[in-house]
Amino acid sequence: MERGIATPTAETLLEVRNLKVYYDLSGRIVKAVDGVSLDIRKGEVVGLIGESGCGKSTLGRAILKLLPPYAKTVSGDILFESESLIEKDENEMRKVRGGRISMIFQNPTSSLNPALTVGEQISEVIRLHQQLHRKSDVRAKVVDIVRKVGIWDAQDRLHNYPYEFSVGMRQRVMIAMAVSANPKLVIADEPTSSLDVSVQARILDLLHKLREELRFSVLLITHNIGLAADMCDRIAIMYAGKLVECGGRHEILTKPRHRYTFALLKAVPLLHKETDALYIVKGNPPDLTDPPSGCRFHPRCDYAKGICRNSEPTLTEVERDHLVACFDPVE
Repeated sequence: MERGIATPTAETLLEVRNLKVYYDLSGRIVKAVDGVSLDIRKGEVVGLIGESGCGKSTLGRAILKLLPPYAKTVSGDILFESESLIEKDENEMRKVRGGRISMIFQNPTSSLNPALTVGEQISEVIRLHQQLHRKSDVRAKVVDIVRKVGIWDAQDRLHNYPYEFSVGMRQRVMIAMAVSANPKLVIADEPTSSLDVSVQARILDLLHKLREELRFSVLLITHNIGLAADMCDRIAIMYAGKLVECGGRHEILTKPRHRYTFALLKAVPLLHKETDALYIVKGNPPDLTDPPSGCRFHPRCDYAKGICRNSEPTLTEVERDHLVACFDPVE
């Protein structure tokens, strides 16, 4: 077991262990996820934060084995309630997806089937995973979950097609599908990125309310630190395919230890503080077909030393339940 990762307990729902997922793009190997270990406990919300292209969505899709054909899980394991998902075949994974683990995708417009009514799409999930076969029972369940996500006139709106809903309402339909089979884990991949700010707030309030009522865990994938600050119990920071810091929300936001996390938070504008210019993290994320040696953040880090360039840091517990992969953590 990787040093710094806590021993799983009865409260551990999901365990990702030293996972490596690579993309083969015409002979160019992209190390999208390169040795990531992460736990999610029962009933908690874990935020996965990082820049675009750092491997967040790949990790989320790997959990459900929804990777494209040019992606390959090179090594590692994913344990859900102590069962290995890596070892399950496609037929076994169909029983997991939507039932025990569900996913809210980034773009509801492209994720919903335009040829089926929203009622038909939610009904399919319920029939597959809740073993309800009588039409009246399925319809009653669909109406109930549609009302729970705040769609008015649920009885009538089940007959509407996705194009007849606004983008915000389509996302409510996606959430209804995700929670309709009472999953134990919901993976939310940038669930509000296509929405305006006011609608974002309502969707987040809805997700929080449903989690409190239905008691599922959430892996929230986002690049929005403010969103994670509102929703998450713990926050994990990814950079260039690696997990660089993980800890409680308060510790990560008020006392970041990794130089990358510190730089990210420094770049967030503060409404109560005037500034002439925003802080910018210098340079660009590395090319994951040829990542730098040692710590992958060292080419952009003002505090990089020789050891940072030559050796790869491992996640180490610097405080209780606060893990950092850095040779010179922020004090």
